[in-house]
Amino acid sequence: MPINQPSNQIKLTNVSVVRLKKGGKRFEIACYKNKVMEWRNGVETDLDEVLQIKNVFSNVSKGQVAAQGDLQKAFKNEDMSKIIEEILKKGELQVSEKERSHQIDNTYREIAMIVAEKCVNPQTKRPYTVTMIEKALGEIHLSVNVNKSTKSQALEAIKQLQEKKVIPISRAQMRLRITMPNSKETKKVKEKLTPLIANIEDENWDNEYELICLIDPGQYRTIGDILEKNIKGNGQIELLSLNDTSEGDIKF
Repeated sequence: MPINQPSNQIKLTNVSVVRLKKGGKRFEIACYKNKVMEWRNGVETDLDEVLQIKNVFSNVSKGQVAAQGDLQKAFKNEDMSKIIEEILKKGELQVSEKERSHQIDNTYREIAMIVAEKCVNPQTKRPYTVTMIEKALGEIHLSVNVNKSTKSQALEAIKQLQEKKVIPISRAQMRLRITMPNSKETKKVKEKLTPLIANIEDENWDNEYELICLIDPGQYRTIGDILEKNIKGNGQIELLSLNDTSEGDIKF
């Protein structure tokens, strides 16, 4: 006579486990492979597409479902979806050594690609290849986090490369033409823009104020917000070029 599986046990296969320790207990959820990072990055928003089963476990590999009392005590909540979302957001994704190594390699490569896209050699005014950036990142012993945004890690990597002077590197600059009506407000707006501008190349105070300048890419949105707020749609920003690189080389 076959032995019945206990009612609090559910067997799952080919699963990615997210684990969160809370209130002295271990809680796990069973997810489809690759879907956890898609949910964390905002690519996937449907929990049903992420979870293999909408339940919380104390041990996924053994199929042990978490006790209701433990869940209520730890999360102070009876809403299973909110509990699962907290585990999904704050928990640690459990992966094999082979998977983790693959994820680290991919993350490292993505960071190097972003740095290569956003930066130039200030001496030659030319972009670096991804391979050259990877080598430089190796020299500063960059530590990558597979659960963190590659963009934020790339920005941190640029800072480290600049501080440790492994290679001459700087952010590629955007050349802009900013135009707005020449009124009594124009000088006030320019005063707000000046701290955000790396270099003013040309300026014209005729009927229409025209400014041609270089900025670091990170300031573009702030400049746009200032014009929108102060000029009320009468100003214009035109991207003329990305300094010393072709527009196809760098994307923002």
